[in-house]
Amino acid sequence: MLELDLVLDSFLRRHLPDLGEEQLERLAELLERADPELWDIVSGRSERYDPRQSGIVSLLRTESAT
Repeated sequence: MLELDLVLDSFLRRHLPDLGEEQLERLAELLERADPELWDIVSGRSERYDPRQSGIVSLLRTESAT
């Protein structure tokens, strides 16, 4: 999914160096989802994710808005 790829690419370029171990684990969990499901979360159409992932989801959503 092109939109998701663009957001993830931008997100990783901007935030990867600053992510801690726990944030990386939460990101890895999110990336296990199917693209359409992940896109729904990133775009704000779905709130179906583990609350522990809310920090990463927030960063991804901010990235998708730019």
